[in-house]
Amino acid sequence: MPIDTLISAEDIQARVAELGRQITADYGGQEIVVVPVLKGSFVFAADLVRHIDVPLAIDFLGLRSYEGTESSGVVQITSDLTKSVEGKHVLIIEDIVDTGLTMQYLLQNLETRKPASVKLASLLHKPARSKVKIPIDYLGFEIEDVFVIGYGLDYDQHYRNLPYLGVMRPE
Repeated sequence: MPIDTLISAEDIQARVAELGRQITADYGGQEIVVVPVLKGSFVFAADLVRHIDVPLAIDFLGLRSYEGTESSGVVQITSDLTKSVEGKHVLIIEDIVDTGLTMQYLLQNLETRKPASVKLASLLHKPARSKVKIPIDYLGFEIEDVFVIGYGLDYDQHYRNLPYLGVMRPE
């Protein structure tokens, strides 16, 4: 299936570096716990942490709410954190916020774990699909309501390895 480039690898890398500088400045040397949401954010998270110059620990959390190209509406934790985040500054790294329901669930879940603070870095936001307002502290790009693949995002577990963000064109 042909793929049209939506955001180039060069534009992604430039924006990720900017976000890393902003996060570094905002945390001012405080230690943070970076929590990439698996699986989609792993590429973004790997690139982003290399641009964050504060002490950090990394833990992973797996969530699933999609089947194919549509949200199922049901959020499942597929892999939970391995350490407590109580009293810690948590930076969630997400690939995309569209309806906001998955992130709303995660933010509510994390609040019960009593972190010192929680901030969200998302590579993408699709405001046209928003059902709930989610505060995104560090946003890579706002996009139209299209299904994107690449740079960690998939279509049925394929295309995560593309270095850019693309849109599949039906033939």
